[in-house]
Amino acid sequence: MFDAVRSAARKAFVILDGTLLPIGRIAADRPYYSGKHKKHGMNVQVIADPFGRLVRASPALPGAVHDLKAARTHKIIEALAEVGLPCWADKGYQGAGGTVRVPYRGRWENLSAGQQAVNASHAKIRARGEQAMATLKTWRLLRKLRCSTTRITGLVQAVLALHLSTSN
Repeated sequence: MFDAVRSAARKAFVILDGTLLPIGRIAADRPYYSGKHKKHGMNVQVIADPFGRLVRASPALPGAVHDLKAARTHKIIEALAEVGLPCWADKGYQGAGGTVRVPYRGRWENLSAGQQAVNASHAKIRARGEQAMATLKTWRLLRKLRCSTTRITGLVQAVLALHLSTSN
């Protein structure tokens, strides 16, 4: 992950987001069950450039792992701070520190006008990251994974490599 962050350091900033790739599992597989999404899956952290292009995808972790814990496990936040690369992320990364910027917490109507303006501009920037996530999920293979969970990281890396080779 450090190599990807160093190569992205030439960018003005990056966008960090996590996604759940659904898998076919039974109810007994607690580590893979995401309470947020109410389904089994694998958590993958994705880094996108300011234009919404995929830069890097992390190895997959069980779906029960929170986005912030996944980013810390893969040392993404540490790598971003090391190179001083600003990063925009959603509220799931609250408390990440380093160069990770998150929106203000709270309901829209309870925020001041300045905080609302910051959150609105933050959402516009992060929308590009959502485009990168949608690009990753256009690969039909990743819509519902029916293979061993040990193979999912390799599949995601292969899809990312194919995507990057076709987009250049």
